[in-house]
Amino acid sequence: MTYESNSPEETYKIAYEMGQKAVPGTVIAMSGDLGAGKTLFTQGLAAGLGVKEPVNSPTFTILQIYDSGRLPLYHFDVYRIEEPEEMREVGFDDYVFGEGVAVIEWAPCVRELLPDEYVEINIYGDDARGADYRRLEINEINQVN
Repeated sequence: MTYESNSPEETYKIAYEMGQKAVPGTVIAMSGDLGAGKTLFTQGLAAGLGVKEPVNSPTFTILQIYDSGRLPLYHFDVYRIEEPEEMREVGFDDYVFGEGVAVIEWAPCVRELLPDEYVEINIYGDDARGADYRRLEINEINQVN
């Protein structure tokens, strides 16, 4: 499914609605250039889950846990990960295969660790359409044979 957004508010709203529908065990694998809106999307998703605390990118901590919503939110930023196996040290499997919602920014860095089923979100800008324009491609991935 593809969405087009012309403002940060529209992107936030798309994510908010997704957060309202999220179920335990949801894994969201995100990609997009720096500044594309991955963290903004996560903030909207968190609001849709009812998370009360401020949501920031965990670039230097790798993982932030928010448990004030109707489901826990596990927010990963794996931009600085050099080897996917480093994720085992932060308990990646416990969160991704847990009962909350896991959001993984820069997911292609750890693609081989993703579960068989997840939601893939790619966020693209287009300078010709304006600085705030984003195209969000959202696909449900099922790798079970």
